[in-house]
Amino acid sequence: MRAASVFLLAALGTYIIDQGIKEIFLAGYEWQSDCISLELHLNRGVAFSLFAFLGPWLKWLQSLLIAGMLWFFWTEGWIRRHPFVLGILLGAALGNLSDRFIHGAVVDYVYWHCGFDFAVFNYADVMIDLSVAWLLLHAWWSHRRHKEA
Repeated sequence: MRAASVFLLAALGTYIIDQGIKEIFLAGYEWQSDCISLELHLNRGVAFSLFAFLGPWLKWLQSLLIAGMLWFFWTEGWIRRHPFVLGILLGAALGNLSDRFIHGAVVDYVYWHCGFDFAVFNYADVMIDLSVAWLLLHAWWSHRRHKEA
C-alpha cells in the first residue's frame, strides 16, 4: 500500500509540475541568453522531432507504450521495488502524452544553443531521462553487488 501511494504521489506531483511550467510558456513567457533560450516550441514528433510523420497516430502509439510499460512494471513487481522513480517516469510520460491530446504536440521550451544547436526539451523530458538513468544505475549497482557476493 505504501509503495502504491508513493508511486501515485510521485506521478501526480511530476505531472502537476510539468503542466504548470508548460502553462507559463503557453501564456507567452520568453527569456533569451547567449546559451539558453526559454521559449515555446511545439514538437509534433519525439526526440529531435523523430516520427513526426506519424501525425495523430503518434499519441495512440505512445498511449499503448505507456500502458504496456505500466502493466509490465505492475505485474513484475517493479512498482513495489522502485515506486518513487517509476512514479516520476509515469508522471512525466503522461505530461508529454497529454500535451499531444490537448495541443496536438508536446510543449517544449528549453533551447540550448551554446556552441551547438541542441534539441528543445521540457521538464518532463528531463524527468524521463533522470528516472531511466536512475533505474540503469540501480541495475548496475545491483549487478556489481551480486557479482561480488
